[in-house]
Amino acid sequence: MKFIDETSIRVEAGKGGSGCLSFRREKYIEKGGPNGGDGGDGGSIYLVGDQALNTLVDYRFTPRYKAQNGAGGKGKNCTGKKGEDLILKVPLGTSIYDEDTDDLLGDIDAVGQPFMVVQGGWHGLGNTRFKSSTNRAPRQTTPGDPGEIKNLRMELKLIADVGLLGLPNAGKSTLIRSVSQAKPKVADYPFTTLVPNLGVVRVHQNESFVIADIPGLIAGASAGAGLGLQFLKHLSRTQLLLHLVDIAPFDGSDPRESINSLFSELQKYSEKMAQRERWLVFTKTDLLSQEEVETRINAIVKDLNWQHRWFRISAPGKVGTKALCSAIMKHVKIQRTLEGEAAEAEVRTLDQMRIDVHEQSQLFRESVKQKRRHRRAGADEYDDVEIHYEQ
Repeated sequence: MKFIDETSIRVEAGKGGSGCLSFRREKYIEKGGPNGGDGGDGGSIYLVGDQALNTLVDYRFTPRYKAQNGAGGKGKNCTGKKGEDLILKVPLGTSIYDEDTDDLLGDIDAVGQPFMVVQGGWHGLGNTRFKSSTNRAPRQTTPGDPGEIKNLRMELKLIADVGLLGLPNAGKSTLIRSVSQAKPKVADYPFTTLVPNLGVVRVHQNESFVIADIPGLIAGASAGAGLGLQFLKHLSRTQLLLHLVDIAPFDGSDPRESINSLFSELQKYSEKMAQRERWLVFTKTDLLSQEEVETRINAIVKDLNWQHRWFRISAPGKVGTKALCSAIMKHVKIQRTLEGEAAEAEVRTLDQMRIDVHEQSQLFRESVKQKRRHRRAGADEYDDVEIHYEQ
């Protein structure tokens, strides 16, 4: 299946049904009066997250979607049928933008989460609605409102806990094959990874995290060189970045220069992402002796004045990968706890806001009742009664 992570579509909600102009005409019933029913609302369009999807390829070939129109009203006060809503399934991690204004409309990050992108048109009114004591035979009706129309841009940003970052051929695909069931292509030449890959790493029976691998970055990526930049957005939702460094590059380049070069490209792409916690992972340590590995790593860490954690691994032999995954799992669990506490605090804040608004409404109602009691009693001090209502 072709991997598509960005596409544009046009969505059009259904038109509301028009109201009906009708009068009751039955034998022996004289002047039956109006009985035209309202129309039905137009159908809306929703996007829903589906865990089984991992690409937007279906929307590349079918770019236009329209919900059903509402049916018109009928006689005998029959309301028209509502237009059916249209539900479009998208992968988790899809961001929805208004292509005309470039505004972010929402994110789909939960399974089954419905998100309405266009609202169906409201129904028109039948002539029964206009009946009054002075207008016994109304001939007024209203048409249904048109549905919303939008041009949308959908961007897929994979949802993962950890993102792999590095130059081409740094060992990212080898690592993800070693610690998960994902099977990305591995070869002895650069740019073997052409699309992002996800893998689930199970550390213990009930503990796991998701790791994302993207094509390697190269110098000049921020100017459009290579493939990695266009997929870098897939790391925007990760909690931790693993910067893989080839300890023994075949071209004899200095790992320190490659680290600084890639970090510079990361800064140019997103300052926020560049500030995210980043661990160094030195790969291919099996190609050198233990003493040489120690000497090179210590020199790199010292010269860079590296303040974060670092690891050394040999992914094919799974040397050092267990310690790396255990450390990642601890970090992910801490982040999940912090996110849970933040979510609970936000819920408590919203609940308190609702309580405050309710209390203010009660005070407002009591003040109005007090004012009315003074009015009924004809109190002279009525004009001195004040109503206090804090926003």
